[in-house]
Order: sequence, then structure tokens, then C-alpha cells
Amino acid sequence: MDFNLIINAIVFAAEKHKYQRRKGFNQVPYINHPLKVSQILSDCGEKDEMLIIASILHDVIEDTDTTEDEIICNFGKKVCDLILEVSDDKKLSYDLRKELQITSAPGLSENAKKIRIADKICNIKDIISYPLIWSNKRKLKYIEWSQKVFTGCRGVNPDLEALFMKTIEESLNKLQKRS
Repeated sequence: MDFNLIINAIVFAAEKHKYQRRKGFNQVPYINHPLKVSQILSDCGEKDEMLIIASILHDVIEDTDTTEDEIICNFGKKVCDLILEVSDDKKLSYDLRKELQITSAPGLSENAKKIRIADKICNIKDIISYPLIWSNKRKLKYIEWSQKVFTGCRGVNPDLEALFMKTIEESLNKLQKRS
């Protein structure tokens, strides 16, 4: 594995996301999110360099001014193609983007499915752990939607899938205790 390229991806993502914060009371730096996504993949046994790099960069095209050409020039076409697979088209409505994540999930590449699952795990943990202004009803709606996306992504990594199910169970238990 080319650790230098992975470090370059971390630095690139940190620079692109440097002014962004996660939603919520404590405004956690956004870069924590893609780093956690890549950590989840690594902890679940994923060692594919392209997958790890794409997971670090998975939101740069969707959420920053990063171009496809920048990604190709710095990290290659395969990484760029993988990022594009998991990037929402922000020109579409929120509801349509969410529906497309569900309907497109079964047709994603294995690595894109892994990023999707790890991304959902990270997001669910964040909406449960950080004091968001979201109601329990909205959090439950996000969890239900994530489960629909997950259903289309199954069959790519048993450890990752088990972690998703564990995250759902723990999150639902926390929400029930708060009700």
C-alpha cells in the first residue's frame, strides 16, 4: 500500500474541507467524517489502497469546488470514478438525491457499496452522538432511509455489514431511552 498517496489524500481532503463543519451543536470539523469513514473500512479489514483513498475523498466533489480533473491528476481515474459513484448530484432536490441512493445502490461497484455502508455507519453514529437539533422522529427517518440504502449494498463485507446492523441496534436503543 502506498502510504504516501494515502497521506496525500488526507492532506488534499483536509485542505478542501478546511472551512466546513458538521451540522450540530459542537460544529465538529468536517474532515473528521471522511477520516472516520476510511477508519471504519480499515477496521473492517479493507486494505485496498484505491478504496481507502476514495473513502477519504468521497465528499470532495459533492461538497467542495474540487473538479474531476483535480482528482484524476492527483489520484487517478479509478479513484475519481469511485468517488463519482458515491457522489450526489447537488443540482437535484434533496428528496430525489435520497431516492437515487436507494435505487442505485444495487448497481454500484463493490467498493462504492463499501463506502456507502461505512458512510451510513458514520452518519448514524453522528446523528445519535452529537446534540443535533433533529427530533427523534427525524433521526428515525434517517435510520430507516439508511437501512434501505444498505439493503442494496449488502454482500460486500460481512464485518462491515455486521457493524452496520450493530450501529442500527445501538442507535435505536439510545433513541428509545430518550423518548
